[in-house]
Amino acid sequence: MAKNLIQKNAFFLILTLGTSLLFSGCTFKSKIEPPNTLHLFSIAKIKGLDPIYADDLYSGTEVARVYEGLLQYHYLKRPYVLIPNLSESMPEISPDGKTLTFQIKKGVLFQDNSCFKATQGKGRELKAEDFVYSFKLYADPKLTSSSWWLFDGKILGLNEWRDAAIKADTSDYSLPIEGLKALDHYTLQIKLKQRSTQFLFSLAMPNTAVVPREAAEHYGKEFINHPVGTGPFRLEEYNPSSKLIWIKNPTYRKEYYPSEGEPGDKANGLLEDAGKELPLADQIAVTIHVETQPQWLNFLAGKLDFSSIPKDNFATAITASKELNSELTQKGIKLIKSPSAEVTHETFNMADPLIGKNKLLRQALSLAHNQEKINELFYNFRSINAQGPIPPGLSGYDPLIRNPYRIYNLEKAKELLAKAGYPGGKGLPPIEYLNTADSTARQFAEFTQKSFSEIGVTLKVSTSSWPEFQGAIKNKKGQMWGFAWLADYPDAENFLQLFYSKNASPGPNDSNYSNPDFDKLYEKSLTLTDNPERTEIYKKMVKILVEDSPWIFGAHRITYTLTHPWIKNLKPNDFEHSKAKYYRVDPTLKPGNKK
Repeated sequence: MAKNLIQKNAFFLILTLGTSLLFSGCTFKSKIEPPNTLHLFSIAKIKGLDPIYADDLYSGTEVARVYEGLLQYHYLKRPYVLIPNLSESMPEISPDGKTLTFQIKKGVLFQDNSCFKATQGKGRELKAEDFVYSFKLYADPKLTSSSWWLFDGKILGLNEWRDAAIKADTSDYSLPIEGLKALDHYTLQIKLKQRSTQFLFSLAMPNTAVVPREAAEHYGKEFINHPVGTGPFRLEEYNPSSKLIWIKNPTYRKEYYPSEGEPGDKANGLLEDAGKELPLADQIAVTIHVETQPQWLNFLAGKLDFSSIPKDNFATAITASKELNSELTQKGIKLIKSPSAEVTHETFNMADPLIGKNKLLRQALSLAHNQEKINELFYNFRSINAQGPIPPGLSGYDPLIRNPYRIYNLEKAKELLAKAGYPGGKGLPPIEYLNTADSTARQFAEFTQKSFSEIGVTLKVSTSSWPEFQGAIKNKKGQMWGFAWLADYPDAENFLQLFYSKNASPGPNDSNYSNPDFDKLYEKSLTLTDNPERTEIYKKMVKILVEDSPWIFGAHRITYTLTHPWIKNLKPNDFEHSKAKYYRVDPTLKPGNKK
């Protein structure tokens, strides 16, 4: 899932269609804040709350507070384990692996909302038909869902339904789809074109959550600002550029905190709430902090429950031995370290006639980008150099691979630049670099400008907000930009699909990379389970990417999170976006409160 290159935290990284105050369901009135209120934040403006557009970490996190899908991840168990969410159990799978049958939980209600005319605003019961409708939304060509890649070519008959809609210039939701059927109100059957290891993972992503037809049709284009789901929280206040308030959903189904996890969870206090009804918090207050310093100061003042450590504050918060300093420790603040399934990168737009057609130019720029210096200046050495797209811990990651174009070497870079046709940079026009407006991103762009100037290349930086930045990329604008990708699910395929030609923009392959040899290997890998044959195919694909250099591969970072003593049940989890339903605040541990 896409995210800003510089600022990131695996716990809470959670873009803008308007700056006016928007409300969901009712008019917001100022209320006394419940003691058990979570104070969280996002480092980017929220672009909207419609699941089919929740393709970045920030909107995805907010969407998951209100919407749910068929499956989810066990919050505590590692390795990661898929468990039922709106499904009664894991699906029944046919012997050939192509037919999945889900039993939908009975008695699950959509949140109360004025869109439900037939029930005078009372939320109705979830049915299997709602999933059929929701999945058609992803395929609707007029909606141009950024999540279509999850279903593209996988469900029997869905692509044909989409093609018919394109041909007729209208989408007929009444037409049946062979591979997508509600056998009855509580039985959903999905037929796949071929066995897919990754398909079940996609059903745990916020992008594939279920929505009620009444809400989508009632709100129309404004549905993106009026979420109506089955989830643990409902929206109370919404200003996508500054603040979101979520309150506990009074009609939420019975769901409980897990009673088991992995070794060490009990000792770390992560099972103290075992068996308690979710969500544990009464309210979530999310503030938008695009800049890191206000975020950091608010954390130190106790106005945020946990925080990442900005690069400029790292040396004062963390000792030389990479532990928390005594001053913060004495306040009860704790440090949690966690490797993250992600990769940072500088993207080349392969659709650009200059950048995309000159491999030697891309390789030269890659050689001129000093990753060791970046790790020092921006990541405080909390990272390892990426040789390819796959992070450690996933099948296909090869610790022995060495990318020859990620060794900082200005002389070699100049040599390749000359072979590319631009000796000393002569004749090469300025390269347009898309960037976001926050100070850290600006500093990173300045560093890249200086690095490229060492070999005679000029970088022209174009700055915009996060939503505008994403929009430009989806429309194949710009020649370069910095990005990071946090895995959507625990499979290396999620990183390799970023280079599959059929996933080009507005899909997740925003580099617009296309290589028939890579595509052929990728398609073959989809037919395989996690076995040595697939791992070898993954390694071959990485070698192709290294040579073609559609990215300047950056780093795999380690997350450092600081938590106040009153926030309970925090555990790093890269894939479960609805983590906040497990969090709890102990108000007696807050300064000034009675114990």
